[in-house]
Amino acid sequence: MNKRGPLVSFFGFSLILISLILAVSSVPSELPKSESFLISSLFEDMFDHVSEPFKIVPGNVIYTSFSTYDSDIPLLWGIQILNYQNGDELSVKISNIFGDSYGEYIQSDSVYFETVFVEQSDTLNFEIENIGFKDVEFVIMFAEDPENSESLRNPNSPIAEMIVPLIVSGILLIVGIIVIIVGIILILFDLKNNFKNKKNF
Repeated sequence: MNKRGPLVSFFGFSLILISLILAVSSVPSELPKSESFLISSLFEDMFDHVSEPFKIVPGNVIYTSFSTYDSDIPLLWGIQILNYQNGDELSVKISNIFGDSYGEYIQSDSVYFETVFVEQSDTLNFEIENIGFKDVEFVIMFAEDPENSESLRNPNSPIAEMIVPLIVSGILLIVGIIVIIVGIILILFDLKNNFKNKKNF
């Protein structure tokens, strides 16, 4: 029997294994185990501002704001619920000082990120309401024009050192899956040919 199919599949599995090892090795090994661990600490220098923790009871609303200084840029914002439990929900409404809406969002996970486009320098007001059933403690993070942040431009920054291997890992994973599929097709094709040859004899 032709061995090309199994060899190709084995190569695909090897690529997937390498991608998993690369992904695991890119994540810092010494992560804090406390519930108050901040996602922002994984992305040092990525955010222009990370708030102090807010505590909000069900039905209450907290207001905070962030001012942008550039025009035609994306603003990345995110909320991390520090004491997240299943069923926690936050409603986030964003508007500027003129009352123009930048959208309404519902957060039902421990971490939520979203991007809004800011056409000109503006002050965005965030109205955050606890629509769940338990007290929630959270922080909110802001990054103005994150694609051009110093943390991404600097190849020695913690975020660059983590993201680049993860990107390579993702590419290897996709290639590995494709190679496995090709290997399986070759195996089936060879089995079909072997069956035809036996039938002819």
